[in-house]
Amino acid sequence: MVTCPKCEAVIDVEEEELDEGDVLSCDECGASLTVASLNPVELELEDEEDDDDEDFDYDEDEDEEEEEEEEEEEWH
Repeated sequence: MVTCPKCEAVIDVEEEELDEGDVLSCDECGASLTVASLNPVELELEDEEDDDDEDFDYDEDEDEEEEEEEEEEEWH
């Protein structure tokens, strides 16, 4: 029996047909899940693997500060 790590709902899949790295979707909560291991079958939330991407989030405040600095330089 495979369960969603987010909502703990049972996911209807044939465990024998899974491969490590497969991506599944939970029918209950819609979470995107990755097969982390096969014996036993363990699923991880796909978002957990993307934590490194947070470093590249767009920061609007930084852009505003840069624009203000550029404007001040133009006036001087």
